[in-house]
Amino acid sequence: YHHDTNWNLVVVASLYYIGFRKDKTMTEDSGKETKEDLPVEAGEEVDDDNDDDDDVVEGEANGDAKKKRKKKKKKKKSASAAAAAAPVGIIKEPCQKPPHRGLKETAFTDAHVKYGQTEIPSIPVAKLFQGKELPMGEIQPHALESQTYRETSQEVRARDRMLEDLYSKVRLGSEVHRQVRNFAQSICKPGIELADFCTQLENKNRELVQERGLEQGIAFPTGCSLNHVAAHYTPNVGDKTVLSYDDVMKVDFGVHIGGRIIDSAWTVSFNPKYDNLLKSVQDATDAGIRASGIDVRLCDIGEEIQEVMESYEVELNGKMERIKAIRNLNGHSIGPYQIHGGKTVPIVKGACEESIRMEEGEIYAIETFGSTGRGYVIEDMECSHYMKRFDCPHVPLRMQSSKKLLSHINKTFGTLAFCRRWLERDDGGSAFVNPEGAKQEKYMGALKNLCDVGIIQPYPPLCDVKGCYTAQYEHTIIMRPTCKEVLSRGDDY
Repeated sequence: YHHDTNWNLVVVASLYYIGFRKDKTMTEDSGKETKEDLPVEAGEEVDDDNDDDDDVVEGEANGDAKKKRKKKKKKKKSASAAAAAAPVGIIKEPCQKPPHRGLKETAFTDAHVKYGQTEIPSIPVAKLFQGKELPMGEIQPHALESQTYRETSQEVRARDRMLEDLYSKVRLGSEVHRQVRNFAQSICKPGIELADFCTQLENKNRELVQERGLEQGIAFPTGCSLNHVAAHYTPNVGDKTVLSYDDVMKVDFGVHIGGRIIDSAWTVSFNPKYDNLLKSVQDATDAGIRASGIDVRLCDIGEEIQEVMESYEVELNGKMERIKAIRNLNGHSIGPYQIHGGKTVPIVKGACEESIRMEEGEIYAIETFGSTGRGYVIEDMECSHYMKRFDCPHVPLRMQSSKKLLSHINKTFGTLAFCRRWLERDDGGSAFVNPEGAKQEKYMGALKNLCDVGIIQPYPPLCDVKGCYTAQYEHTIIMRPTCKEVLSRGDDY
């Protein structure tokens, strides 16, 4: 009797417990969506919740204490991984036209938005193209018919593939140049101070290239030479020159990646009366590029440039002026950390030895200058551009200030060009190299001493006769084994 009574109590208690569990489960689940009501993600297995409940009830009833099966939770992506996978910007169609003349009809100041860049470019170009292929420059065949075999030769193509590391550097620098100049073209309007224009351009250059001193950054100061001044002018501190409607301005700046320099320039005007001057120089530069190639004589390129440029005339003040190529200005080869690499590309006939030719692997700046003046420039005005000589000898310095300035130049600029405006920045020219500041003060005596002993080379502005107008266009090209690539070519010029 006692045994039966105890057994009956156990059965009643178990049934009461099971009923209590079911009521509790139903109460908690009321108002909640079941798994069948929720969308199922692709690749996720659907578990039968009813089976799980049955297993639990059965286990509890039998005293087996079986554990409830737990569904695996899907791992969430980390914030950093999601950010890396997310697009850097919204891809749009360019629509903003430049406010000045001198560019092609296809020019847009927001051309970079087609890559997902912000309208005012702010995303570093290396980040913008991370995991993507950088835009290639314009591909042209080498000029000489004797070099056409290079396009199909397996050996030559193998040599070309071995230079991909170099190509990635110069293409990155070229894309930085294109996006920086798009920004510069958008702010280039009458009334802007040239010092402000250069500062904005150079700061944008530093931002998009992610300036890291001699590793990558600005290759040389921004040239903004006006009218009869053809080259090598940038404002010194205190210069309040303002751009006006009737000015003709040459904008010349550079970018370098690991010492590989991209050098490109264009001319700005607002008055349509200068259109023929600008068109003549732009066409002459394009003709010089077409005439270039492996084994081409440099003198032949100069002859081609002069022939095209001097076929134009421009009407100024009711008088027809023949446009002249500036005979003592040239293009040049470019070496690592060396803007003038040793060879010059003339822009007039007979200006160099006939034996000098272009060679495979070389990089050139093909630049042409046209003038309504005498077609010859001289050094004039206050100097702003300086550069340490690439082959400068060791010279013992007596002045402590000269030693200090030279140390700063070596650390910050090396053999790249610099200007006085950079020396007077709070960071001395590079926030990366001098994070704690290195503004140079009372340095002019030391700078003159370094120039006098031949360590630093000054580059004063180059001027034609006052009252005339000059124009410039320039592109950087590379003599690839299979073809030539116009690295700095864009939709603007």
